[in-house]
Amino acid sequence: MFLLAAAALMAGSLNAGIARAEEETVRFWDPATNSFQTIVRRPSARSMESPIKKELIDYAGPYGRGTIIVNTTERRLYYVVGEGQAMKYGIGVGRPGFTWSGEHHITRKAEWPGWTPPPAMRKRQPKLPYFMPGGPDNPLGARAMYIGSTIYRIHGTAEPWTIGQAVSSGCIRMTNDDVADLYERVGVGTKVVVVR
Repeated sequence: MFLLAAAALMAGSLNAGIARAEEETVRFWDPATNSFQTIVRRPSARSMESPIKKELIDYAGPYGRGTIIVNTTERRLYYVVGEGQAMKYGIGVGRPGFTWSGEHHITRKAEWPGWTPPPAMRKRQPKLPYFMPGGPDNPLGARAMYIGSTIYRIHGTAEPWTIGQAVSSGCIRMTNDDVADLYERVGVGTKVVVVR
């Protein structure tokens, strides 16, 4: 099923001022009828939550306190909080052909960031806007943490059902609630290690 229309987000809020979807129009190709179908879903109050719940876990890995570890194979992000523990979050990762790995640092943080699609993305998807202002329907969601000098970010999403999947162009997606939680824990200069 291909999603061709994004969620229509209204002014409601969760903790930390994160917007909640009130109604969602989904258009998809139905092979049974050989045509496009449209449905309108009115999600519950919990629909913007991650399908993979964050949790505090025991951690005995090689990285120290204050490090973000992104495991693209597991589709999990770990933030080492120290004392042998880490916060574990569900994430969405790059689809095949858009995965990467490496060690960087967070170079910038932004709340409700604007989005300028990179030229390569606009070439693949010519109908994308040149710029989209920040807000609840922006693909970067509620928060973004920019990774080194790359074009990649750890950012929120208005599509929480994509968490746990490989669907992005290389960025690391989190639900708006989870990315806001991580955003408050980290600062510019935080080490980010992306492994497969």
